Amino acid sequence: MSFIATTHNITVTATPVYLALQSDFFAHRFAFAYFIEILNDGDESVQLVRRRWRIVDGNGKTNIVEGEGVIGKQPHIKPGENYEYNSFCILETFTGYMKGKYVMRKENGEEFEIIIPKFILSANSN
Repeated sequence: MSFIATTHNITVTATPVYLALQSDFFAHRFAFAYFIEILNDGDESVQLVRRRWRIVDGNGKTNIVEGEGVIGKQPHIKPGENYEYNSFCILETFTGYMKGKYVMRKENGEEFEIIIPKFILSANSN
């Protein structure tokens, strides 16, 4: 299942996947991959400069992850183009969710935030 949000003509699609082979029920280690697509439907190029994730497990334990770019990159996305990447997270419970924001920069230096849709992490989802 994919989760979608559009902000300022930028559409973010998140698709989570439970990684059963990398998980260990008895050690309370549940691994999830997530695939992100960022589509620029606007009329000017943008650069993804920062991210802020809120990762919440089934017990309500929250982890905030902030940093520059994504997976070590600060991609430029031209009008009509997209950028895709994937990453992962580990939870102590078999369910949880992630949501967040990206900070984008226009060519004139103006920055704005776009929503990363809340998406459900569930070991039962595959």
